[in-house]
Amino acid sequence: MSDVRIVTEAEHRDWLRAHAVGFVRPPVLTPEQIEARRALFEPGRLLGAFDDGRCVATYRSFAQELTAVGGAPVAANAITNVSVSPTHRRRGLLSRMVEQDLAAAEERGDVVATLIAAEYPIYGRYGFGPVTWSTQWTVEVPRAGLDPRWSGPADGGRIDLVDGEDVRKLGPELFERFRRLQPGAVSRDALWWQMNTGVLRYHGDWTEPFYAVYRAAHGEVEGLVAYTSDEVWHGKQPDQTASVLGLIATTPRAERALWHFLCSIDWITKVKSGYRGPDDLLPLHLPDPRAARITGHADWLWLRILDVVRALEARTYDAAGTVVLEVVDAAGSAGGRFRLEASPEGVSCVPTRAQGADLTLDVAELASVWLGGESVLRLAALGRVQEEREGAARKADALFRSPGRPWCPDMF
Repeated sequence: MSDVRIVTEAEHRDWLRAHAVGFVRPPVLTPEQIEARRALFEPGRLLGAFDDGRCVATYRSFAQELTAVGGAPVAANAITNVSVSPTHRRRGLLSRMVEQDLAAAEERGDVVATLIAAEYPIYGRYGFGPVTWSTQWTVEVPRAGLDPRWSGPADGGRIDLVDGEDVRKLGPELFERFRRLQPGAVSRDALWWQMNTGVLRYHGDWTEPFYAVYRAAHGEVEGLVAYTSDEVWHGKQPDQTASVLGLIATTPRAERALWHFLCSIDWITKVKSGYRGPDDLLPLHLPDPRAARITGHADWLWLRILDVVRALEARTYDAAGTVVLEVVDAAGSAGGRFRLEASPEGVSCVPTRAQGADLTLDVAELASVWLGGESVLRLAALGRVQEEREGAARKADALFRSPGRPWCPDMF
């Protein structure tokens, strides 16, 4: 039987090799790649499964904050780098690593656990559920109907090109303001900014992107976009595509100006949006919204609630009401019966022994309505929420409903 344990620093190189194997990548890393990834080693947060001294499964977690509805940050246990070598699949190694890590997260006092799932069917059995979705658009610029004479914002703001060093200075403070406004956004540490501006090159090759910021008339940076471009020409006609790596904005004017800027660059005939929220305004910024074609749509951030009381009390509620929830958690210890009393003025959630719940739902379904991305009524129609009292689903739906859908702009 394979031994699942915390990885030591001396075993990190073998862990990296196993991770490459699990993701079907060449199992040889250069000394530069190994050195760059050394920054990710955090004692106690890497797990591995070892068979006869060889690492055959990998798992890493790190501290994160997730923005709840209303803007409050909650402590999250972020999970990534999960792999099992093809020679050791279906032996329960992932289950053992998940159980060990989530137990440690609960002991630390984390409220939720998060991950980006490479495959949909894997994590539901551990109490995770998809809570944000992402949509990708491709804008056909000539069809968009935008003014080809546009040369910059007419609101007194301006757009400036900057470099990676500027981004490392300006980006963190801008992003902190942004993520307080966006339920589903997760924190970015210094390593994130180094990796995404080419200081740390985990995968070897690096293509320097273009960076542009929007500055409001009073001088504050309100938006940032990173993008690349190909070099496609047909005969003597340019047909280039700008691919957005990330675009964040703290005001509608900044977001609108940055999209218009991307669509106004000479030689650019297509703009690929990157991963956006499903209710993103991008198509509606265009005089002809049909010029933005959906080219991808899928689940994105997955969430597992570890502490029901703290999670439900962390968010805000625009409606007032009381609901008793029977939360089922077959894979963990978050289950139980809870009485939620909420209003715009405040919230209280307590375990209760009161007879009869209003609704019964799995901890994964609770996560999706907690973050505001799903409707209780929809889940009831799907049979994933059981209504114990007539009208309870509609009442809870009004309670959990939030303005706008959650969005997580980051991969981790």
